[in-house]
Amino acid sequence: MEHKELLPHLFRTEYQKLVSVLCSLFGIQHVETAEDIVSDTFLSATENWSHHGLPNNPTAWLYTVAKNKTKNHLKRHTLFQQKLSPELQREGATGHEIEVDLSVKNISDSQLAMIFAVCDPVNPSEAQIALALNLLCGFGAQEIADAFLTNKEVIYKRINRAKDKLRETNVRIAQPSTKEIGSRLDTVLTTLYLLFSEGYYSVSQNTTLRKEFCIEAMRLTYLLIQNATTNNPKVNALMSLMCFHASRFDARINDKGEAILYHEQNESLWNQELIQRGKYFLNNSAAGTNLSKYHLEAGIAYWHTQKEDTTEKWQSILELYDSLLALEHSPVAALNRAYVVSKTSGKEAAITEAEKLKLVNDHFYFSLLGNLYTELDNGRAIQYYEKAISLTNSVAEQTMIRKKIEDIGLL
Repeated sequence: MEHKELLPHLFRTEYQKLVSVLCSLFGIQHVETAEDIVSDTFLSATENWSHHGLPNNPTAWLYTVAKNKTKNHLKRHTLFQQKLSPELQREGATGHEIEVDLSVKNISDSQLAMIFAVCDPVNPSEAQIALALNLLCGFGAQEIADAFLTNKEVIYKRINRAKDKLRETNVRIAQPSTKEIGSRLDTVLTTLYLLFSEGYYSVSQNTTLRKEFCIEAMRLTYLLIQNATTNNPKVNALMSLMCFHASRFDARINDKGEAILYHEQNESLWNQELIQRGKYFLNNSAAGTNLSKYHLEAGIAYWHTQKEDTTEKWQSILELYDSLLALEHSPVAALNRAYVVSKTSGKEAAITEAEKLKLVNDHFYFSLLGNLYTELDNGRAIQYYEKAISLTNSVAEQTMIRKKIEDIGLL
């Protein structure tokens, strides 16, 4: 990996690990201190590596520098000397020097503890998710704003209020109890689902796919599976969904970064290992009697790993969408279901279903109508495609839709 690509990659993968460990050490009251130390570590890496070149082990270099900066901070700052350091030293094994434990196990334990602390019910769900995306996943306020379809200032205030609330109530960063897991796991899973979706349907950076977000979501979900107390059917269903979607990463975009529609994808590029892993986690999710939206979406994603068009395939997907909408209605699922109706009952029936939705501010809505009207009424199809272009700021989406208009001209 090139130098200019390595630091952003390490920031994405290591920043939140270091913050979680330091927050576990300092407590949630000092979350900004933890963030400052880690940010300063990455600033040092930028300066040092540009002058001296990459170290042999960049990740180990970051951990060593973060440890040293933490120890220096504890020595220098009056607040830590008078209040926090004595307490930490009493809890330490040696009593002589505070140890910053950056072992794999402590990082894993700290991240799990941090996930559940951030999702404490003292904050409303939307604040928990915004804070988790910021602290656990390294999302900036703008990226979170894009995911929530709101503006940066709203998210900035939401994150700061959530931090203040955790401090006021002195929320502990500790391994979650069974009761805490029961009350907070849904929010944790919603956060990871949003993180994966932001990568898979990226709109914030004019890219079609941001793999690093998806990989991070999969890593954190796997963290839950590795822990016996959080390894339950719903978590396995979410992991299965992610594996099935991730299996088609390499087939979803071309060399120019443009999206490739499902029916045009090269099946040989689908990752069979991830498909098998998706099946494994889907089987694990079948334990118990609870059926979640993750189970149903994983089932839909599984059928999309079967390239061949069969009646059984599309009828099964339609039934899964019907169950999903009955369980939890969403405009996106309803729009996707309308497309599936075109496969089971034809375009006219799908148009009837789609037009009921009236998602007049959604470019996916008009793009679907453009698709459904193609060959039935090409003039109308082009009008819908042009409307879709006007409603999206994504250059990649606009390029893909213009290609569809060009294709109509060739019919």
